[in-house]
Amino acid sequence: MTQRLTLSSLPLFPLGAVLFPDGELALRVFEVRYLDLVRKCQRAAAPFGVVALRAGHEVRQAGAPEEKLCEVGTLAHIEQLQTLQPGLISLRCRGAERFRILHSQRLPHGLWIADVEQLPADPSVAIPPDLAHTATALAQLQDTLRERTAQDAVASRPTAAQLNDCGWVANRWAELLPVPLELKQNLMALDNPLLRLELVSDLLQKLGIVQ
Repeated sequence: MTQRLTLSSLPLFPLGAVLFPDGELALRVFEVRYLDLVRKCQRAAAPFGVVALRAGHEVRQAGAPEEKLCEVGTLAHIEQLQTLQPGLISLRCRGAERFRILHSQRLPHGLWIADVEQLPADPSVAIPPDLAHTATALAQLQDTLRERTAQDAVASRPTAAQLNDCGWVANRWAELLPVPLELKQNLMALDNPLLRLELVSDLLQKLGIVQ
């Protein structure tokens, strides 16, 4: 059995959202505990960990419930960092490998760090014919979104390989679907990409997005 890579003292960014592998994440950072984190990560070309919150708030508030973190998160690599004004940074990040928290602690100034083990990347699994409609509908939806946001349709269009990959298609749908955070987290944590896509297909039918 291949030994899983472990990372010590990985800085964490708890969010009320789930980051999926290869997903995009835009952040505006203004809390002191995170301003230093993102600057250091950019200088070192190192990732930080994004984890969804089971309790608590993204921004520290007096009297708020204690922050509780989900066990599985995703490494985030900074692709673009812009200082908008003193004390305000804009980030664009991309999700990479998933990880499982082995031990976490919150430092005195509020930053969370953790010892984690990286989880295996999704194996490449071709989409079976009975689930092909999920890829077709996703491509159509992404084309519509690109037109509405005036993005470069050619540069942003997914490849044929991505649209035939169970994990990639399931992840992109899970990012878009209006479902509870807990459900998104459970989908991201699944190790079986075919099962993840089957569950997404069920959701698409229940929501009336596909027939």
